[in-house]
Amino acid sequence: MGSQHHKRSAVYSQNTSKPTKGSSTALTAVAIQDHMMRNLSLVDPFKKAKHKPPPAKKPPRNIKPVVDTRRNANLSKGSKKSETEKEYVLDPKPKPLSLAQKMGLVEAPEQPLSENEWARVKDRSNKRDDSVQPCVICKEDFGTEQQVLLSCSHVFHRNCLQAFERFTGRKTCPMCRKQEYQTRVIHEGARYHRQKCATRIQSCWRGYVVRSWYKKLRETVPPKDPNLRKKFYEGKLQAITDRLVRSYDIGVDAFLSQIDRSVAESRSVFRRLEASPALAAITEDEWERIQLKAVERGEKDCPICIMSLGNIAEGNEEVDSPRRGQRKTVLLSCTHVFHLCCLQAFEELSLGEHKICPVCRSGYQKRVLQES
Repeated sequence: MGSQHHKRSAVYSQNTSKPTKGSSTALTAVAIQDHMMRNLSLVDPFKKAKHKPPPAKKPPRNIKPVVDTRRNANLSKGSKKSETEKEYVLDPKPKPLSLAQKMGLVEAPEQPLSENEWARVKDRSNKRDDSVQPCVICKEDFGTEQQVLLSCSHVFHRNCLQAFERFTGRKTCPMCRKQEYQTRVIHEGARYHRQKCATRIQSCWRGYVVRSWYKKLRETVPPKDPNLRKKFYEGKLQAITDRLVRSYDIGVDAFLSQIDRSVAESRSVFRRLEASPALAAITEDEWERIQLKAVERGEKDCPICIMSLGNIAEGNEEVDSPRRGQRKTVLLSCTHVFHLCCLQAFEELSLGEHKICPVCRSGYQKRVLQES
């Protein structure tokens, strides 16, 4: 860029600044004097001071909120997108050339770059992928922060470059040490950052879709390998069992209350059976059949005390003088046999109002058989 500037200055000097044969030394002196006055900020005493109007009142500052609530955003349908990505030059507009600089007596300062020249500078930076790489000052990605391009084609964070200038006290490129460079705000790093974020979001979403599709495929299509197929159907059976267990309502309180109702109904049935006239009278033939059934069952021990009952077949109800140490045997109408004393103790301890057999829980009539 320096060679182009020197060529442009040389052409400009050849066309306008070379004095002709008719030029005088006075014109040269006037030009140098005008240049010195401009640099020293001197005022021409022969020029009348212009009357300056009173300064206008400053408009109130627009205080920006800490969080952007988008209250002041233009939400109309025809509103255009805000020009947040517009590129612009940060350097102030240079002063006009003095007469001495136009005549070539004093070296003219570097002129601002044109749009075409800035485009070529940015193209050189993009070919090196400077915006893709982190900022060389803070070593962080550019992200959405402001990015500046120097006339030497190097890019930095705007805040980083300003901090570097304050630290060094001069305008020098941190990379190539070029002095008196020009700066321009660009947004190449922000574009790359948005593109990278969009790529990551799409990659995450596509990965989720593919994983969901593959998981559904594994759940519906059985594999061909025998071991994997076995595991597949085991998993299916386990899933069905789990669904059945989850759908089954385990009401413990309702179950216990149902048991209580069933027990109460059973007791009421037994009471009605005990009170029925069918148990009121049993003939001798029926007692013989009941005793025969008890003998066929072959019970030799009392179910209550687990002691020997003796010979049930030799029963006799009219035994009046029992021998010492022997117990009477009683036969129930339900064909069960007990010791008389054991049955009487059970009846005394029974909570029910009616007599219930300790073995079959049915009402009974009893008959004393013999002494065992």
